[in-house]
Amino acid sequence: MTERRVWLNIVLLLCVAGVITFAYLGSLPLLDPDEPVYAETAREMLQFHDFISPRIYGEFWYDKPPMYYWLVAGAFEIFGEGEFAARFPSALLATAGAILVYLSGRKLFGERAGILAGLILATSLEYFYLSKAAVTDVTLTFFLTAALLAFLHGKYYLFYGCAAFAVVTKGPIGIIFCGAIPGLYLLVIGKWSLIKRMKLLSGTVLFLVIALPWYLLMYHYHGMAFIETFLGFHNITRFLQPEHPAGSLWYYYIPVILVGFFPWIAFMVQAVYAALKDKGTNQKQLVFLVIWAAAVFGFFTLSQTKLVSYILPMYPPLALLVGWYFDKAWSEKRFSVLKWSATILTVVALILEAGLLYAGEAVTSSGLYFPGMVMAAVFVVANILVWWLSVRQDFRSVFAVNVVAMLFFSTYLVTQLLPVIMAEFSMKPFIEDFNQHYDGQSQVYVKKSYRPGFMFYSGIPGKEISDDEVLTTLLSENADAFFIVNDKEYRQLPAALQDKIIVLATNNDKILLARKGNN
Repeated sequence: MTERRVWLNIVLLLCVAGVITFAYLGSLPLLDPDEPVYAETAREMLQFHDFISPRIYGEFWYDKPPMYYWLVAGAFEIFGEGEFAARFPSALLATAGAILVYLSGRKLFGERAGILAGLILATSLEYFYLSKAAVTDVTLTFFLTAALLAFLHGKYYLFYGCAAFAVVTKGPIGIIFCGAIPGLYLLVIGKWSLIKRMKLLSGTVLFLVIALPWYLLMYHYHGMAFIETFLGFHNITRFLQPEHPAGSLWYYYIPVILVGFFPWIAFMVQAVYAALKDKGTNQKQLVFLVIWAAAVFGFFTLSQTKLVSYILPMYPPLALLVGWYFDKAWSEKRFSVLKWSATILTVVALILEAGLLYAGEAVTSSGLYFPGMVMAAVFVVANILVWWLSVRQDFRSVFAVNVVAMLFFSTYLVTQLLPVIMAEFSMKPFIEDFNQHYDGQSQVYVKKSYRPGFMFYSGIPGKEISDDEVLTTLLSENADAFFIVNDKEYRQLPAALQDKIIVLATNNDKILLARKGNN
């Protein structure tokens, strides 16, 4: 019966995660600027038959290790080059991650706590959103989760192996988290004798056999250019200096968690507090999960370069903590938990609804207003249901309503909300306009953030326009050329310069320009 229950729960997770991650996976074009970078780099791996040195625009690219590029290249070979294949590895590993959390949770805290944790992870807003994105974050999160849970369960060779895969996915961060989190855990519980059982020597050899070859080959082929760019700039410099100064606020990740872990943020603070107070048989496991989540949050808060997706690795331990807490409250019939969570959920939902209202008002002409209002109405109805079920002290239904509401939201987001703003965040709709005017031979200059998408959908690398000053200089030259810029950059050009160029096409905020000699 137990084995049958496990398989039924896995099927349930596959259904929920499958709808959230795989439904309409290829229905939207790749969104600038990040998704096309990974898709184009994987495409060029296949084009140049070089799976060691990543390239983009035909030039070597030292931004990330190759794991996600390899996965996408494999998906391209199976499914063909396109949006579905570019996002397939993220969707697959996000689903696998939810199942992994369930299987671990059931061993740590029991069957019900495990399935609750798996569903919580799969339906957390940021987790399911990134599961549909062609970026590295879900892949890194999967390998870090597998490594740290393997450590917690005493599967040390699996720990070293998955830690190595994390390093091949995103670099030194895999070593930092897989070293610091277990180290802090041993420091807190004071059980240093555990190190003797961790197979340090043979485990380190396994780690190096998996993680080291690509780095050695890259150094062999590219020397210090690789070291200085990959380790120097993309890891050390970006940690110490903000890539986007406006977003380097110390509290940056607090609102990110409030929205990203929605709707389960309603239970998160109580779950962490209860875990720290717990003196039962699960105390050590709970402490490990709290340290895990806190370490990820603390590290990226200290980092000067901040992106919304960076803290995704803290969601698996939070899902396990909330799954444990919800199951515990359910078993102990602590009905006050439901009322408190309903209050917190209402506050966060109101913030999200206000955001939708603002977004709807701001882009009424684009058609986002109506779908935004529908989404706000769904939040309101879900809140009312949660309140009513909380009063009725119905744990099962409160949880089910949250899961169903997020299933609806994920589908509505992809089919109704994102298509409305697609033209603003993707180059694909613009390429048709470009092809109608391009002469096939003149030089093309492209705004930096548009360049990856332009390359992927047109096959033309173009040359980068890094700033307004460069654009002004280029437009002042006499050679025939085309320029792809945004509306704001065009309007900031001097009037005399605007008279010398022709606006060939506009699509949302994107503008195709040419010198008069081109027309």
